Amino acid sequence: QVQVVESGGGLVQAGGSLRLSCAASGSIFKIFSINVMGWYRQAPGKQRELVAAITSGGTNYADSVKGRFTISRDSATISRDSAKNTVYLQMNSLKPEDTAIYYCHMGRGPDDYWGQGTQVTVSS
Repeated sequence: QVQVVESGGGLVQAGGSLRLSCAASGSIFKIFSINVMGWYRQAPGKQRELVAAITSGGTNYADSVKGRFTISRDSATISRDSAKNTVYLQMNSLKPEDTAIYYCHMGRGPDDYWGQGTQVTVSS
C-alpha cells in the first residue's frame, strides 16, 4: 500500500505565501514506479481541478496559477524495505480565489494515490 500525507495548509492574507508538502510512502516497487506527481484543488461548489503536475518531462500548471505557484520534488529515497517520494507546491501572491482544499496525487497508469487534502484559505 501507499500512504500519502499532505501538510502546510492554513490561513493566509491575500498576497501571502504558503508551501505545501506531500509525502508518499510504501513499497519500494510502488514508490519508484510513480511517474507523475501533482496537486489538485477543490473549492466549495466546484469540481476538482489540476493545479500543477510534474513528471520526468517537466512541469505543467493551470493558467490561473502560472507565475505564482511552483511545483518541485525530491528524489525518491529508500529506507530498509520501504521508500518515500516527496512533492512540494510553493504558492506565492495568493489570492482569495485560491481558497480550496488542496489534494496531492501521485501515480502511474492505473495506480492512483491520493492524500486526504489540506485546507488553504486566503483572506482578502
